[in-house]
Amino acid sequence: MFHPRRTLRALLIPLAAGLALTALPAQSALAASTLTNAGFEADGAGAATPNGWSEYGDTGASYVEAGGHGGSDRLTHYSAAAYKVETYQYLSGLTNGNYRLTAWVRSGGGQNSAYLALRNCGGSEQRTDLPVSAGGWIHLVVPVAVTGGQCTISVVSDANAGNWINVDDLTFTAGTAGLSVKGSDISSLAKSEALGGIYRTGSGTAGDALAILRSSGMNYARLKVWVNPADGYNDKARVLAMAKRVKARGMKLLVDFHYSDTWADPGKQTKPAAWAGHSYGQLKTDVYNHTYDVLNSLKAQGTTADMVQIGNEVNGGMLWSEGSTDNWPQLAGLLNSGYSAAKAVSASTVVGLHLAQGGDLTGTRWWFDNAVSNGVKFDAIGLSYYGYWHGSLDAFQTTLDDAAARYAKPVFLAETAYPFRLDSDDALVNQIDTTGELVAGYPATTAGQSAWLRDVMNIVEAVPNGRGLGVFYWEATWTAVAGNGWDPADPASGNGWENQALFGFDDKALPAMSLFGHR
Repeated sequence: MFHPRRTLRALLIPLAAGLALTALPAQSALAASTLTNAGFEADGAGAATPNGWSEYGDTGASYVEAGGHGGSDRLTHYSAAAYKVETYQYLSGLTNGNYRLTAWVRSGGGQNSAYLALRNCGGSEQRTDLPVSAGGWIHLVVPVAVTGGQCTISVVSDANAGNWINVDDLTFTAGTAGLSVKGSDISSLAKSEALGGIYRTGSGTAGDALAILRSSGMNYARLKVWVNPADGYNDKARVLAMAKRVKARGMKLLVDFHYSDTWADPGKQTKPAAWAGHSYGQLKTDVYNHTYDVLNSLKAQGTTADMVQIGNEVNGGMLWSEGSTDNWPQLAGLLNSGYSAAKAVSASTVVGLHLAQGGDLTGTRWWFDNAVSNGVKFDAIGLSYYGYWHGSLDAFQTTLDDAAARYAKPVFLAETAYPFRLDSDDALVNQIDTTGELVAGYPATTAGQSAWLRDVMNIVEAVPNGRGLGVFYWEATWTAVAGNGWDPADPASGNGWENQALFGFDDKALPAMSLFGHR
């Protein structure tokens, strides 16, 4: 991803006294081992307390009303005054083991907290916060290990006046959830360090950026590779050097092939200068040889790539014009050449294909339907999703879930980011620098950035059938360092992204980094 200008759990704060989460009323003797009235259809709109459920706190703010997700009605939390309320149901007689709660939710945002919780299940409480989605419904999952034969399912709001949530169609069944990939693209890091970039812990101690990220829970690094970049960074030699550091920290590695000397994305897929005059047949060989060379060199030094992307944001194809989507048979040949090279080096390396526009269901289907019909081989699907460019959260969830089901492949969020402020730390205006560009409900603050990363992680975690692999935050370490601008050919080009890094303008790790500790 790069478009030049205009082209938690650790953070979750328990509710304050007044809604004493650990002091609910005595559990009902009528508790069952399955959810009762999980779709809130038993009573009809207007029920103050839904059948089978109990309420605690400002109970007048919890009620059933029309406008359900699957049926006629839904649970709503709302009051014209500030409120704290919990709607809960106690289950007993459960067989011990792993369970997952699912629910469809909407929220207008603005609460101090609004979340689904599983508590009193034998271990630590598990929560999933509701994302801000005033329009479309979003489904969430909360996993838990039941060890004492019982569990309390709770819907909790600690809300300001006028805040609202809707919840519907809950399920509580055997199963697990979580993310195996909690990563970041750190392609800019080596150049930043060489030019004097400093990275600090949240408390201000200077340290190795990779060590700081790893200690926050990051377990995967994404590195782009360019063929012959103007500044000498992000080429094979630089990737090999950074891969050693990544693996030494106990992290896994994704290698992102651009098949260009510079940025490749939906707006440009420029052939490397060395390949410029080559025929289509020669380009297939170029792709194979370059892919094999980089990956085999990684393997030879003991840092085999765990994942690979054959191309970057290839919505329009790659290696234009020969590899354009105007010629699918040729594009398929190029993509398969890369796939074959990756598998020749390591059969266990997961090979992904990566599109931008993560909220575009129609475009994603069109692209992958064509890929499948042209025999393109791939193991996983990666989507870039930037909420200020690519549509609503529910559109992203719909697209991601559809890709996983339609092609029966695991999916991952290949790129996302969010600003923690709007001003610049260098002379270049930031790509996102006005409040009008922001996603509703997510301010450009450290809390807003944290909420964004938390909520997209929860959406990937909720992909059905365990097909949500995880998330890569884009360019966590791209702080404003003189000379490390967006254009590898122009040291004065500036950085339009430093307000979306995971290190602040004071070089300190930001709170959102703790989201790498997501379950």
